[in-house]
Amino acid sequence: MITLHGFAASNYYNLVKHVLLHKQLPFKEHLVYGGSEELLAISPAGKVPAITTANGLNISESSVICDFIEESYPQTPLYPKDAGERAVVRQIMKMAELYFELPSRRFIPYVFSGAEVPETTKAEVRQVLTRGVTALSSVCKFSPWIAGEQFTMADIYVYYVNTIVSAFGSSQLDWDVLEQVPGMKEWNESMSQLAITQSIEADRQANMAEFMQKVKAQIQAAKLNNA
Repeated sequence: MITLHGFAASNYYNLVKHVLLHKQLPFKEHLVYGGSEELLAISPAGKVPAITTANGLNISESSVICDFIEESYPQTPLYPKDAGERAVVRQIMKMAELYFELPSRRFIPYVFSGAEVPETTKAEVRQVLTRGVTALSSVCKFSPWIAGEQFTMADIYVYYVNTIVSAFGSSQLDWDVLEQVPGMKEWNESMSQLAITQSIEADRQANMAEFMQKVKAQIQAAKLNNA
């Protein structure tokens, strides 16, 4: 049985969890937070999520984990059979990660610490997000799924990327980023109504208080160390 390591407040943890649930694979969850020695023993960079396979192999990095699951458990496929169509799915995922999720993450330290975001940072993030809007507008189909008629890994991946975009990118820029990609807002709402998505969201909400407590403790420790 696969063991999924991490915590439910993490969007990347949740996207791997969604893949496992979508494929109806048995797995168990191991609650562990970033930066801990326990996690470093499983994930070389100390990042969430990580998995331990049934054979005892530890794997980290969400995209690598997702590909491992797809290749090891091809039932209920999340990639098209055609190589070109698979490439399009991966292209959507990479664009969303580079031009939506990563720039939006730049706001997280400011939000968690209560600090004001510099206008230069806002301008830089908005520039990258605008690039993402242009790129995703050209490749996403939303007919009805993000890459076309088949529900794919890109639907799961981009949905959980968008949780970061909405929570930090859009909120700090006062700009509805998802609205800028034609069809994305409606698709995102459809994704949120899936039974798996709602179950994962309930777990995320249940974990948030503990997660925020740990974040505040880390911020306080950092202030004391820098004093």
